[in-house]
Amino acid sequence: MEKYTLRTARDRAGLSLQTAATSMGVSVDTLANYEKGETYPTVPVLRKMLDLYKVTFDQLIFLGIDYDLIVNGKESS
Repeated sequence: MEKYTLRTARDRAGLSLQTAATSMGVSVDTLANYEKGETYPTVPVLRKMLDLYKVTFDQLIFLGIDYDLIVNGKESS
């Protein structure tokens, strides 16, 4: 099973930062902070994120690194 950072999961879902943030009911700055690993989503926001990005909790990595490049050996989409 591949793992994705929040940014990579959003990119794979084809969503802009603005669109994803609006769909989750958070600000763009808040979502950007989640993606950088500076803050973490609440459970209700996380549930929306999983549905929106079409991933499971087990697939997400809550780090502000390019996990795909480091671990999966490929560039983010």
